[in-house]
Amino acid sequence: MTARLRIGVIGIDHNHIYGMVNGLLSEGAELVAWATGEDTPLAACRIFRESYPGTPMVEDGVILDDRSIDLILCAAINDERAAIAIAAMRHGKDVLVDKPGCTTLAQLADIRSVVSETGRRWAVCFSERLLVESVTVADRLIAEGRIGRVVQTIGLGPHRHNPTLRAYWFWDRNRCGGILTDICAHQFDQFLHFTGSTQARVVSAHVANVANSDRPHFQDFGEVLLEGNGGRGYARVDWLTPAGLPTWGDGRMTILGTDGYIELRKYIDIGGSPGKDHVIVVDGKGVERVNAEGAGLPFFAKLIADVRDRTQSAMAQAHAFLATQLALESQVLAEKGKHDD
Repeated sequence: MTARLRIGVIGIDHNHIYGMVNGLLSEGAELVAWATGEDTPLAACRIFRESYPGTPMVEDGVILDDRSIDLILCAAINDERAAIAIAAMRHGKDVLVDKPGCTTLAQLADIRSVVSETGRRWAVCFSERLLVESVTVADRLIAEGRIGRVVQTIGLGPHRHNPTLRAYWFWDRNRCGGILTDICAHQFDQFLHFTGSTQARVVSAHVANVANSDRPHFQDFGEVLLEGNGGRGYARVDWLTPAGLPTWGDGRMTILGTDGYIELRKYIDIGGSPGKDHVIVVDGKGVERVNAEGAGLPFFAKLIADVRDRTQSAMAQAHAFLATQLALESQVLAEKGKHDD
């Protein structure tokens, strides 16, 4: 690897690509070139080009064949991400892919095989943990023993679906992977992370369409119950955020410990406190609000070091695999017995 991490982008179909690129640029990486699929809207290409002026748009193969590029970032359409990651790893590059990392268990099996074959890293950017400063604070508080041993997480991931702004593939179950594969991927990641679970199973899973009768095959509600060797978890995700909420979703995480609990109100506090990244700690001493502003996002510096040193400090490979596997297995379980139209 060169002294300065050189990155290439293949696929800009989800806006998460900006958090991924900017996080790495803030740690000194260099964006070399970008490419995207034919289905990416021209407006999206224009915005990306204007965001990173001077960075050339090229064909995928140019990026894959450039030996100076160390890491590929991918936020392509969900069902295309596995093939892009596999091609990148076979060209000797590590990969950071937007969640979901893939949309089927067969794709995940292929990714596992190629990681083993090539020795490359496959990481998933679970932005609801990795790009949230309140999580940085929660990690510190847990390490300090403020709430004792973590025994359960409750993750809530409501989203606003903005139907007029969505691309065609958003509504296609096979392209997006389903609600548990897609947006609930964040909750599986956080459950494993906070409970320290290295083994886990899906106890129960459910998906439904409760408010979008005009799109009968769309899943706008999902929930999962989890059991791991480090604790238990519950997750609920939906596309039901009302128009009156001044942000895209009231995402929260409650981390229950033996001696207290922590609640993260990540994007808004509907109780009235301004801003985002609210951390509330309840323990034997009382109730405390901790300011997470400026806590930092350590993931990207660690990822750069991992690419350089062949370590796994940012995200263990087993963690990326297991979080993705749980998401895919929960989707299959939830849809079992339902009509597949």
